[in-house]
Amino acid sequence: MRVVIVDDESLARERLRRLLQEFPGYSVVGEAGDGETALDVIDDEEPDLVLLDIRMGGMDGLQVARQLAEMDVPPAVIFTTAYSEHALSAFDANAQAYLLKPIRSEKLREALQRVRKPTRAQKPHTIVAEGTQPKREFVLATTRDGLVRVPVGDILYFLADQKYTTVYHLHGEVLIEESLKTLEADFDPLFLRVHRKALVNTRYIAGLERDRNGEAHHWLRLKHVADPLPISRRRLAEVRRYLIDS
Repeated sequence: MRVVIVDDESLARERLRRLLQEFPGYSVVGEAGDGETALDVIDDEEPDLVLLDIRMGGMDGLQVARQLAEMDVPPAVIFTTAYSEHALSAFDANAQAYLLKPIRSEKLREALQRVRKPTRAQKPHTIVAEGTQPKREFVLATTRDGLVRVPVGDILYFLADQKYTTVYHLHGEVLIEESLKTLEADFDPLFLRVHRKALVNTRYIAGLERDRNGEAHHWLRLKHVADPLPISRRRLAEVRRYLIDS
């Protein structure tokens, strides 16, 4: 089982790594010290299980868990915390188990036994049939000038940031409160998810490029957009397939 450890204390992460070594079949594939980084690591590594601290600076563990719950196939979550008062909120956030620090080997074993390894359904890549239409043709945004309707054909990409999603379009940008998961479902097949935070209009895709600093990162260039968008490692193969098939 692939595991990601999230805790803002390096010693706590090290202790969990050591404890997991006692159990065969568990492999730590990533770590993070804050919520934002955790979401990026989880998006890249697609773990089966996340050991998640609750109290962290910035985005806390409960917020991370709620975002994970919106994934098509979310990983199992075991909360690790020094504060028992978070137990109810943890289970409201779909946690499979709740461990109090200092975490003991036998308690971790019990928690791991309660977690059933999820089956990851791989989405087949399909070529969009000509004439296929999305569920709606625009998004509505409330601005200080009133209600604004942005046609789908004018939308360049959506960028999510916790509660809000920014709609970047040919004539500017607006904020909406819809999640990328909802937008992806409603505007399929015209949009492509390239990152957990980014959903792009395929008609404006200009090309793919590697990181200019020599790192193993890839970026997507869009027409009418100055800066390229990052592509997460787990989305890269799908983006490449789209570019080959289109």
